[in-house]
Amino acid sequence: MFKRLYAVLGFALLAVMLCVPQAGAKTPIAVPSIVNVVIDVSSQSMLVRVNGWPYGSWKVSTARVGYHTPRGSFGVQRTARVYFSRKYDNAPMPNAVFFHYGFAIHGTYHVKYLGKPASHGCVRISPTNSAELYGLVERYGPSATKITIVD
Repeated sequence: MFKRLYAVLGFALLAVMLCVPQAGAKTPIAVPSIVNVVIDVSSQSMLVRVNGWPYGSWKVSTARVGYHTPRGSFGVQRTARVYFSRKYDNAPMPNAVFFHYGFAIHGTYHVKYLGKPASHGCVRISPTNSAELYGLVERYGPSATKITIVD
């Protein structure tokens, strides 16, 4: 009986020694992305996953000819429930999730253009879907959200 107790205590002590950083040691902590957003420019679509599980697949509009939507992986820089573009005639950008300078994923009232390139560079989605995405970012936090844009 004591052998089993000593074995359990030994394993517990080993686990604590391996998990607790030593004094002065700086251990980087990797925070996994809980909300993953992948925007496929070629198919004008967005796939949203939460904790690795599919959450939604939505039509988008990215940059039309003469404009550019940035490619790559981005974090969320800021959010705005209500926002109006200073650059494009105060155009409404509801539920904006900014990811790269002035570029954002946001709702649009021009839903008939979803599925086709139509924006000045932002990623447009329907107002309902933008509210859902905005809610996910607010719930899990900007630092837990990753946005990837591919060709």
